[in-house]
Amino acid sequence: MRTRTPFLAAVSGAACLAVTASTLPAWAAPSTPYQVPFPCGETWTGSTRAGHSPSTKAIDFNRNPDLGAPVVAAAPGVVTTAYSTARGGYGLWVVVDHGNEESSLYAHLASVTVAVGQRVDQGTMLGTVGDTGNSRGSHLHFEEKVGRSVVSPWFAGTPYGYGAITSQNCLDVPLAGNFVGDRRAEVAVFRRGRRSTFLVAQPGAAPIAVPFGRASDEPLLGDWNGDGQVDVGVRTPRRSLFKLRLGPGQVTRVRFGVPSDQPVSGDWDGNGVTDIGVRRSAGGTFWPRMPDGSTSPVWLGDADDLPVTGDWNGDGRTDLGVFDQATAVFTLRTVGADGLAVLEVRQLGVAGDLPVVGDWDGNGVSDLGVWSPATGTFSQAVTVPTGTRPVVRTVRFGRPRG
Repeated sequence: MRTRTPFLAAVSGAACLAVTASTLPAWAAPSTPYQVPFPCGETWTGSTRAGHSPSTKAIDFNRNPDLGAPVVAAAPGVVTTAYSTARGGYGLWVVVDHGNEESSLYAHLASVTVAVGQRVDQGTMLGTVGDTGNSRGSHLHFEEKVGRSVVSPWFAGTPYGYGAITSQNCLDVPLAGNFVGDRRAEVAVFRRGRRSTFLVAQPGAAPIAVPFGRASDEPLLGDWNGDGQVDVGVRTPRRSLFKLRLGPGQVTRVRFGVPSDQPVSGDWDGNGVTDIGVRRSAGGTFWPRMPDGSTSPVWLGDADDLPVTGDWNGDGRTDLGVFDQATAVFTLRTVGADGLAVLEVRQLGVAGDLPVVGDWDGNGVSDLGVWSPATGTFSQAVTVPTGTRPVVRTVRFGRPRG
C-alpha cells in the first residue's frame, strides 16, 4: 500500500490489528482456490516493497491504464466488508470471507458493487480499481489472509512470486432454458472470457455458442420477445445495466436497480414475455420489474441466499425462490388464488453447489437442479407426484473448477 502518512494513523481499527504471518510456513498453500482478482485473460503486474502496510505479503496490482477497471472475487465466499465511501487508509474496500478462517481484501477501490452479507461466486465483480484512501496513483491493494494475518499469495494453485501474471479467472456459470422451442430446458453455461460466450449443450453434437457480454457481467436468460425460446442477456453491475439480446444485432438496454443487486428474470404477469428484476441481498428483497416499469418489493430469504426463479405451480407466472448454498436447501414461494404466499422447502445437492432451474420434462412446471463446480455436473430433479421422491438425473457439461 502506498501511504502518504503512517499506516497506523490512517487505517481502521480492524486493519491496524493485522500482523504478518511470520509464524506460518513460508508459501503455505491455502485451502481456498484463489484466482487473480481480475477478469479472465487480463494481465496485471503485482509488486510489494519493504514497509508495505500492513505486510510485505500484500500486493499492489497495476497496469496501464487501470483506473476504473473491474475487480472480481478471487474465490467464492460471503462479503463481510463493503465500504462504498472512503474510510481510512484503505479508502473504498471489500473483504470476502471464504471459510476456514481465510479471506481476501480489495482496497483503494473507485467504486464498490457488492453489499455486506452477499454471497459471491468466483469471478463476481466486487468494484473497480481506484485511488482512494492513502494511495499515490490508481492500483488495487490485495491481501490473502488467515485470520488477521496477511499470508503469502497463491493463484491457480501456485505460489505467486510477484511480477506480471495473467488471470485464469475464466469460469463457467451454470444456466438452463428452453433454447430450441421444444418446451424442455437445455443445460448451458456462461463462460467468462475476454469475449464471454453462452454455451448450450446439445446431446451428440457440438454446443450452441452465443458470444455475448464481458467476463465481469452477470448472465441471465429470458424469452425477451415472446417467441417461445429463451434468449441471452447480461447485467453490468457498475452501471446497473441490463443488456438483453433479442436476436442477431438486436439488443435492448435497461437500467434498473443498484450496482450490488443480483439480476433475476421471469414472466411476472403471465403474458408470455420475460421481464427483468433484481434481488437486493442487503434487505433480502426481490424487485420484479413489470412491463410498465413499476416495481414493488417481495421479502424472501437471508442476505447470503442465492436467488432463483421459476413457475413452481404451473400457473404461467414466474414465482420466486432462494437457495442456501451452505445447506443446499431451496425455499420456494408461490401465491395462491387467495393472494396468500406459501413457502416450500426442498433439499437438493450438497454444500457448495450452484442452483439451476429448468423445466426438464416440458410439462410447464419448473424443476430444480444444481451444478457441481468440482465436477461440472448438473443434477436435475424432475417433478413427480406429491409424496414421492424426485427422480434425479445427471448431465456433465461445463468446465469443472480446479
